[in-house]
Amino acid sequence: MSVDKDFETRVTRAMSRATSEFPPHSADLVQRSVARGRRMRLFAAARVTAVAVAVVTAGGTLMTTGALGGHGAGSRDQVRADAPGNAPGRSTGRQPSPSPAPVSGEEMVRTLKNLLPAGGTVSAASGRASEAGPPVVWPMAKLTYSTAKGSSSVDLTVSRLDPDTPRDQQGNAGCLPVEVRPHDKCTTEKLPGGAVLNTTKSFTYPSSDTGQKRWYVVLTTAAGVQLTVQEFGGGDEKGTSDGADPLLSLSELTSIVRSPAWDRTISALPTQQRTPSATPSATGTRVSGARMTRVLTSHLPPAGTVSDLNAGDGLVQLVYDDGHGKNMVEADAQYDMTPLLAGHMGCADVSGHCEATTLADGTQVKKVQGPSEKGGAARVWLVDVLYPDGRRVVVREANSYAESAPVTRPRPALSMARLRSIALDRTFFTD
Repeated sequence: MSVDKDFETRVTRAMSRATSEFPPHSADLVQRSVARGRRMRLFAAARVTAVAVAVVTAGGTLMTTGALGGHGAGSRDQVRADAPGNAPGRSTGRQPSPSPAPVSGEEMVRTLKNLLPAGGTVSAASGRASEAGPPVVWPMAKLTYSTAKGSSSVDLTVSRLDPDTPRDQQGNAGCLPVEVRPHDKCTTEKLPGGAVLNTTKSFTYPSSDTGQKRWYVVLTTAAGVQLTVQEFGGGDEKGTSDGADPLLSLSELTSIVRSPAWDRTISALPTQQRTPSATPSATGTRVSGARMTRVLTSHLPPAGTVSDLNAGDGLVQLVYDDGHGKNMVEADAQYDMTPLLAGHMGCADVSGHCEATTLADGTQVKKVQGPSEKGGAARVWLVDVLYPDGRRVVVREANSYAESAPVTRPRPALSMARLRSIALDRTFFTD
């Protein structure tokens, strides 16, 4: 997988959950999840305004709305840019000039090779030139670097962010929520001139803290250019289960993305026509992250503390601690879910204890207490509500700070009655 983005990851949140959440798969979900050409996550459009509908699995879990962010190829990295990028960390303030000819794939490889530590050998090298869209194809280089200590697969992508889209909703930068990537060790550093540097030590499989290691560094310049380099210990991604450290340190990866050797590549990045903004009808069917947060937190017992808040359209995740251990709590809200959930609001084939009822007004309520579908020993409690008009709310919790993380308390913190009360709160959609 190219650095275009790692796909489970970044993210975002919707995505990592999409890979583990169950049928029925909607066409939109498949298109966006598979495409990304990895991290972006990179789904097919410059600005994703479509709603990725959630899918109920046997356990009643759902996917979230909105565009995903993450690591991998084919995602939202395919966005528009108005002006050529500046060198990392620099801002010229000059009027943009016509972009020079694209840098070839061979030159991308040559530049990356020249930035590697001396004493190693390079094999399996390949590169890609940029191409104007739609969709835009960003330049990248990939190779295997070997020394007497072993081998690492290294790849680098240079892209431009969409100035009309919030940066935290696109690209590879930022630390992923602990609820999604519980084993990541991530840092964020603001550099002189407005650039931001993210460094992350992770694993190829985000739900595990063993196996092949994946380290990556993302530099986002003040001008909105993003350089992402990632490294897989032991060789190609998923090519080994060895837990050896990658050969290049985070410091060496940082030196690669901060090198002025990429200036020509940055100046030659293609531009793309501005994409139409979302229509009022499209944005009107998404519950804002601010509202999701406000409603969910209003139901939490006041004696506890909230941390690791992660909110976006239709989804809010947080860690609640009542003094007896950390507890993940999550709420999702969606519209027009009736057709997709036909036959899935019952308890057939559900793992764990399940109760399904229909209220007097036709609202369907499903309560499930069972094992996590993401592995590990955590228990997941959830309440899934489907209103007659197609609106849906799912509230779930786990007796850990993440479903795949170690158990932090004997049972989840919130009772099933409280989860039901949260899921039936209509203020998720209107005051």
